[in-house]
Amino acid sequence: MAMVTRMTTRTDMPTDASPLLQLIWLASPALPVGGFSYSEGLEAAIDHGLVRDEASCTLWLTDQLLLTQARGDMAVIAQAVTAWQAMDTQRLAQLNGWVLATRESSEMRLQTVQMGKSLLDWLRNLHDHNPASPEALRCLAALAPERTPTYPLAYALALACTQAPLDQALQAHAFGWAENMTQAALKAVPLGQSSGQRMLAMLTRHIPAAVQTALSRTDETRQAFSPMLAILSARHETQYSRLFRS
Repeated sequence: MAMVTRMTTRTDMPTDASPLLQLIWLASPALPVGGFSYSEGLEAAIDHGLVRDEASCTLWLTDQLLLTQARGDMAVIAQAVTAWQAMDTQRLAQLNGWVLATRESSEMRLQTVQMGKSLLDWLRNLHDHNPASPEALRCLAALAPERTPTYPLAYALALACTQAPLDQALQAHAFGWAENMTQAALKAVPLGQSSGQRMLAMLTRHIPAAVQTALSRTDETRQAFSPMLAILSARHETQYSRLFRS
């Protein structure tokens, strides 16, 4: 039976910051969660000749945004924000389990667990006090086996406490992902700063559609089906020369 309570204690972010500022903060690549160390299969795609230049990299990342992020992780985040606000333990555990089950390589699993733990540590240590509500922290015990949320679940907790509209919260997450992946592309392809800005502009144009896709997904239509990405991630684990952890 689900434990359902209301999150009525202080928020995870400074109360004197507007929801917009809190979203900008969460979308920043300076957030200390280690996202800069992952390319999410991009480096392997470069090594296998699937990504060679600005055009092919833009296409790769756009497909990843619309086909994997929007249908999978962003859909989980949208559903988890509501679950965190209600402190629905059973629902959170279900969503966390789905994320773990859909990580098809050890690198993918390592990334979501490590970044989830790092984001939770950041939330706990923000401004020298424990910012997460007691209910939220007790809820984490239900997210076995790691007893810490995967990255989408941890990010959803942070978004829930900003009290920002859900569509804006998802836009912030998507932009943070796009900026991080663009930075990875600049190092790995490699590309110049102008190419990176054009790529980021194109990804930004697709973010509203990705958000709407995520918001429309249910448990039955949420999916994580990207065979080539899974294959490349597995190959990256033994790639001879690499900059990134995935």
